[in-house]
Amino acid sequence: MSVDSESYGGSKIFAGWAEYTGLATHQFNFVLCQLVALALATLFRTVFHPSRTVAAIRHLYGLVCGLLIGYFCFGSQAIHLAGLPTVCYAVIRTQSPHVMQGMVLTVALVYISCLHLHRQIFDYGSYALDISGPLMVITQKVSSLAFSLHDGMTKKKEEMTVNQRYHAVYKTPSFIEYFGYTLLFPSLMAGPVIFYNDYIEFIEGSNYTKVQGNLKNSSVVIREPNPVKIVCRKVVVALACAFIFVKFLPRFPISRVQDESFLYSTSLLDKFWYLTVCTTLVRFKYYFAWTMADAICNNSGIGFSGYAEDGSEKWDKISNVDILQFEFATSLKQSIEAWNKGTNVWLRMIVYERTEKHRTLLTYGLSAVWHGFYPGYYLTFLSGALFTFSSRIVRRHVRNIFMVSREAKLFYDIFTFAVTHLVLAYLTFPFVLLEFWSSVILFNQMFWCFHIASILMFLLMPKIIPESDQKNLSSKSGIVFALKQAS
Repeated sequence: MSVDSESYGGSKIFAGWAEYTGLATHQFNFVLCQLVALALATLFRTVFHPSRTVAAIRHLYGLVCGLLIGYFCFGSQAIHLAGLPTVCYAVIRTQSPHVMQGMVLTVALVYISCLHLHRQIFDYGSYALDISGPLMVITQKVSSLAFSLHDGMTKKKEEMTVNQRYHAVYKTPSFIEYFGYTLLFPSLMAGPVIFYNDYIEFIEGSNYTKVQGNLKNSSVVIREPNPVKIVCRKVVVALACAFIFVKFLPRFPISRVQDESFLYSTSLLDKFWYLTVCTTLVRFKYYFAWTMADAICNNSGIGFSGYAEDGSEKWDKISNVDILQFEFATSLKQSIEAWNKGTNVWLRMIVYERTEKHRTLLTYGLSAVWHGFYPGYYLTFLSGALFTFSSRIVRRHVRNIFMVSREAKLFYDIFTFAVTHLVLAYLTFPFVLLEFWSSVILFNQMFWCFHIASILMFLLMPKIIPESDQKNLSSKSGIVFALKQAS
């Protein structure tokens, strides 16, 4: 049975129900609020449809529901849901667009860092629901908006990248537009991050009409897309992930890796096996939260990306995770792209595309600070930067050797699939464990094997195997493509 955290400040009105289900109160409240949000999203899409509701009412509906959900889940801590965006809005309104974007990012990071440190000091290692989760999403929203305003107000279109032109905002949002955006309830609790222009299109209803030109067959009768089918599918997937997480993770606790019997009496193979199982099960917690959040957004009408050639609807414009792509990734790059996808876009938008030197390190660095200050985070992100560099070298020098036939590429895909998931287990356990010395001790017992291998490959691979030209064999012969074709 889950234990309640003493620091949890949210409503305890359903504590009895939570105890009956075996969940901690904060876990029960989160699930309950997401289910309520799913119902409220239906009203957003139907009763408050843009064809019968003015934009101001839609802004207010999303904002008020967000505040109510926030107060129920976090109690007095919900003041920060208004505090962080208010401070950042003051910066946006008062500072020059030439410098405002950096100031907003700094203010938001300092604000959320104070809360991260407060939690780390007074509730160390707790996994209880707290306000920092929604504030991480709000930080993404206010900072991306600030950079979009900077682009729209200070750059010519020809000076922008394609991504910057898409997101550029040319006038400062009004009070109701800004707070409706930052506190929108479908994405409040677990994301995904929604960018400002996409939000405005959703409020006005133009997100439907904008993409209807994708249909090549002009004889097809276009109806307004209905997300019910995809929402039901995502809810089922989310509940299945929740079942797997609740049922099996207690059998493989991450705390076991700190036991002397595990550290000194198990083989390297056993350590890798346990870490792989444990970290995989931990991911199902995120799969549940993120897939349910995707369903809520889709049920509101957010995430429609157009039509396939056969006229079927696509609801993949915003999403936190591609579970299939991540679990069957054949490279670290693929796994990163499939995990926390909105955050990847945010990091690329405000760091990676705007820096020339050390962009990978700076991107990982911002991601680490945004997450908090547990030492395990930094072990994971610093190691991730190293592994990213070395994996690029290996792919550049080795992959093309196996592109001579589909059979050779299939062997390469299977081998890299296995290696990728061993690397992921090795790389991410400090993120879950949180602690520095416990992680270092386990790395010692695993001989820092992937760190050493990465350094050697980075230094020696270019000297041993020359870089070859890219082959033309399609990457669609990979594992995920084969699975999708089979289905």
